[in-house]
This record gives sequence, C-alpha cells and structure tokens, in this order.
Amino acid sequence: MKRNSELVKNAAGRLVPTIVNGKKGIPFKGVNGYFPDGNKTAPPIKSCSNYPLDGNKLLGTLKEALIKSGITDGMTISSHHHFRNGDLVMNQVFDIAAELGIKNLRWFPSAAFPCHKPMIKYMEDGVIHHIEGSLNGPLGQYASEGKMNGLAVLRSHGGRWQSIQDGEVHIDIAIIAAPTADSFGNATGDRGPSACGLLGFGLADSMYADNVIVVTDNLVPFPCIPWQIQGNNVDYVVQLEKVGEPEKIVSGTTKLTRSPDRIHIAELTAKFVRAAGIMKDGFSFQAGAGGTSLAFAIYLKEMMKDAGIKARFIRGGSTKYLVEMLEEGLTDYILDGQTFDLDGVRSMRENHGHVNTSPFTSYNWHGKGNFAGILDAVVLGATEVDINFNANVVTHSDGLMLHGIGGWQNCLFSKCTILPIPAFRNRVPIIVDKVTTLVGPGELIDVIVTERGIAINPKRTDLIESTKDSGLPIRTIHELKNEIDDLVGGAPDKPEFSDEVIGVVKWVDGTILDSIFKLKKYQID
Repeated sequence: MKRNSELVKNAAGRLVPTIVNGKKGIPFKGVNGYFPDGNKTAPPIKSCSNYPLDGNKLLGTLKEALIKSGITDGMTISSHHHFRNGDLVMNQVFDIAAELGIKNLRWFPSAAFPCHKPMIKYMEDGVIHHIEGSLNGPLGQYASEGKMNGLAVLRSHGGRWQSIQDGEVHIDIAIIAAPTADSFGNATGDRGPSACGLLGFGLADSMYADNVIVVTDNLVPFPCIPWQIQGNNVDYVVQLEKVGEPEKIVSGTTKLTRSPDRIHIAELTAKFVRAAGIMKDGFSFQAGAGGTSLAFAIYLKEMMKDAGIKARFIRGGSTKYLVEMLEEGLTDYILDGQTFDLDGVRSMRENHGHVNTSPFTSYNWHGKGNFAGILDAVVLGATEVDINFNANVVTHSDGLMLHGIGGWQNCLFSKCTILPIPAFRNRVPIIVDKVTTLVGPGELIDVIVTERGIAINPKRTDLIESTKDSGLPIRTIHELKNEIDDLVGGAPDKPEFSDEVIGVVKWVDGTILDSIFKLKKYQID
C-alpha cells in the first residue's frame, strides 16, 4: 500500500514526507527554527436558542447523541485517555458508527491503549480510516505492519493541543468520558465511582470541537463542582452504566520497578540531582511515569528530608510517591497534568495544594511561554539513545512502533533533562550509533544515567564541573557504549526497512521531525 508523498531531508537530516494524510506538512527546521504566524483557530458560533432553556442537555443514548451531532462519513472523532487502559466508552462509539454504516472516520485520541484493540476490526472494514494519536500495544503493532489506510501521526500532548488550536486538526465530534457531570455538561474527573483524576487532555477538544458529548456514569444535580470541563462548551450529555475502570489507569508503565539494576539507576539519578546542586530549597522537578522514574522520586524524597529541603512545586503526572511528598510538606504544590494512580485522584480531590492543570500551561509551544522551561529538572525514560544524545521513545530496536510520545517531548525544555535507562534490554544495547526514530533532539538532553555509569552531554560544561568530584561514575557516552557492546557481544543487526512511510513523528511546533518506515518483513511485493 503506497502512501508516500515526496520525501525531503529536514534540519535533523531525516527523510520526511511533505504531505501527511492529504495535508501539507512542514519539515522540522530545528529546535527553535519554526515561527508560526496568523491567529489561532476558533470554535463555531452557536446560539442558546438551539439548546434547552432549562439547561438539561441529557439524552437517552450515546447513539442519539452521535446522530444529533451529525455523525457522517469522513469526520474526525476525538477522545482523551485519562482512563488509560480502563476506557469503556470509545469502543462503544465505534460500535455505533459501524451500526450506522459510517465510514472513513479519523480517530484523534490523546492516546490509545490495548483496551482499544477492537478498533483494528473497524480499520479493516473501513469504519476507521486511520488514527492520529499515541498508539500503544496492538494498535501500534497493526500500524507498524503497514495495515492502516493512512499514516500514523504521533504528537506529544502539547503538540496535540497545538494542532487543534492552530487549525491543523479540526474535530467534528469530541467524546469526553467524565466520572462526574451534571445535565448541563459541567464535568470533573476527581470524584464519582469512576474517578480518574483531571480531564485536562479533553479540554482543547471541549473548546474547539464542533460538537461535544460528555459521557458520564455519575450524574449530579447542577452545578457539578469543581468543573474541569465547562458545560457552556458541551452540546449533549449521556449517562452510561459505567464509563471507565479507574484501577486500570495504573498501566505497566506506571508501576514501580522491582529490578535491582533499575533501582540502582534511580538511586544514581537522585544522587546526580543532589551532586549537581539542583536539589535546593525552592527547586522544582518532574518525574515521568516509568518504573525507574517513580523509584527516583522515592530516593529524592529521602535525600530532601535528610537535607531539610523543600521544593516549590512538582510537576505531575501525579503518583502516590509525589502525593506523599506534598502531604509531608516537602513541596508546596503538585501541578498535575495527568493522574497516574488512585492516590493521585484522592489527593487532587482533597488537597488544595494539588492543582489540576491543562496541557496548555506546561506543554503548548505555540503560546506565550509555558511551565516546562521553569522546571529545574525532569526525569524521563527512553527506548534508545545515541552517541549524540538523540533519543527515541516510540519504536524499539526492532523497528516496531509500540509507544506514544505523551508529554515526553515537551518536558525536554527543562533546565536539566535526565534519562535514566538500563544499559541493555534483553541483551540489546540501549545506547546506539543512531536512534531508529528521532523523537528528541540531542541538544535538549543533558544526562544519561545507566547502571554502568553516567554520561553528561559535553555541551553541559556546568554539570560536568559541578559533579567532577562527586564520586559518581561519570563516563563519556562513547565509553559507556563500548563497554555495553563488549558486554553483550556487540550491537545486533539493524532492522531492514522498506521505503514506505507508515507514520510520522511531529515536533512540538507541528513540524515533521522523523518518519517511521515499514519493516521489510511486512512488505508485500
């Protein structure tokens, strides 16, 4: 299935298409190389006369809401992922679309998870044309095999917001699964039997979509307080028996590691933050959702207690480990962008210092500044890093696209970006000559921490100087790579790719950073 437009070399030296799913794309021009102009897009003008004067927008079924929203062929249907692998709504949405005979829909989720595997049958029978959103697990595998009709478009959380506000993606119908809502459409995620935390990733959808459907299993009398989604942006409300399984917001990537090597890496990372002078009164940090990053937060917490140091704020995704720091007075605030466990949900509901934020505040590159650059340190994961500190989070060394970007790209603009990663996984080295897929430019990645040592980007002479007498195992990235290659018997053969593009990685400014190519083993001559 050939879908390639002309491929051109971008500023990172990567070949990328100039047309993506029928729209002109802008090749990556460098980290600060693209400056947009014009105005943000705007939602449609609607009149109160089209809605019940008593404010009751409640309909009997989800099917009725979709029909009233004018669902038809070729539309874009959006959704958020705050339930992660516990979402119970979107499979029903496409079941209804199939029943109605709708074809060629674009699904635009903030992320898709293994629970959405049924979407494959709808891509095979033409109900869904393609998906533009983070693809985890089976959907990523399906796209990697080149079976999806359109290109997968992988955006960061902030990049998704940017694409909506800049008019790159127009949403026809937004589906917002809300643990609690009123019949006017005000909605929140921090309470109710299906409480999942905040609903920030659905905020842009509610503001810009032509039609917005709030789906809840906990309908309360007006007003629903606090409202994270405002009812004046909502067209219809539907009550279902259950919208999500909140216990499943804790996915495999949000569980604390039990690996001795990874625990050691987490401890080294915390020691580096302390030795580099980052850990001081009033500092701020963000730790990703990976198991090693979670363990880092535990070590940092104990170091802060021993030193009598208090953070001004911690940027979430929140976890119980960050909640403990807030409750023990080790930080003034958690500024939460996504809730990763039920302790985070409870804290958001009960603690005024636990503040829900939207992706716009921290992640939108096409705004007048955001929180990411204020952070003193951010600790993230990666599937690969190369000798130039470029990093990959969406494909593995086998070339398969099995992960989304999330907020990872947006966090790279912190004052110190640290990637704690194992030296190898399944005897496959993680430090390579060149990453399979470029997701983060090396100029924004400052430190790599492995169980065999710590590599500091040579451009960060300040970090090299501050840690030179720390006793930490500081190495060059070339030393680390050579030692790891010797240990595992050399790097494995690179996967063989065809010349067919099956997906693209967008940079935070909406330009095209890299292409994901189809593996030759899936090529049909």
